[in-house]
Amino acid sequence: MAYLMVNDVRLHFERYPQPGKPVLVLSHSLFFDWRMFEPLIEQLHQDFEIVVYDHRGQGLSSCAGNLDMDTLTDDALALIDALELAPCYFAGNSMGGFVALRLAARYPQRLAGCIVMGSSGDLERQLAEFEPLVEQLAREGAADQIDTLMFIMFGDDTLRSPSQAALCARWRARMRELGPRIGEAARGVIHRRSVLPELTGLRVPLLVLAGEQDHAYSVAQSRQIIEHSGHGDCQVVAGAGHSVALEQPGQVAEAIRRFAGKTT
Repeated sequence: MAYLMVNDVRLHFERYPQPGKPVLVLSHSLFFDWRMFEPLIEQLHQDFEIVVYDHRGQGLSSCAGNLDMDTLTDDALALIDALELAPCYFAGNSMGGFVALRLAARYPQRLAGCIVMGSSGDLERQLAEFEPLVEQLAREGAADQIDTLMFIMFGDDTLRSPSQAALCARWRARMRELGPRIGEAARGVIHRRSVLPELTGLRVPLLVLAGEQDHAYSVAQSRQIIEHSGHGDCQVVAGAGHSVALEQPGQVAEAIRRFAGKTT
């Protein structure tokens, strides 16, 4: 367990050294923390030096200032620079994907590749549906909304499969404990601006992974990222919902390995 002061906030991070291997930074989803990547780390730690962290206002990181996507992007940039990780692969799921796209568009020299999972480059198209939920989270925390959160964050196969029951139970219990402070992070997500105009002419190699059963962001929204950047590869991950990296770590790990092999 390690901490780093960046931009007046104390970020928690974990580092899995692998000398001589490419660096992969992992950026988590809203309602989760760095632990959502534990299954993926197990799959990839022989192939990459991995750094995973908690966004400000979530996990073990402190909360200060704004929690909008631009601020979270500045935090990620500061982490990369402070730990001298560039040029690195940067992979983000959902909210982490919003950060990944902004890093790739604004600081291409820091990235060897950008990997976006279960995410979107657009502004929030379900604002009317999500805003009442977010305001209730800000007032009361997540306990009374846990069924809704589980449906948003996981695909049908994950929610129904006996083989995924332990995973669902673990994250259901963790998300139930989220207090009202999660509301501010959620506001930053649903009130984000579109990054699509910034992706035109993107110079960073790009891989977009869409969950086949994502209840939050459609496969079409993943393809939209590729359309605006003018290059890259969009793949649909079978059996995955919104939490692509957590639900199908084997498929995701293989896709990342192939992607890195093409860009090194």
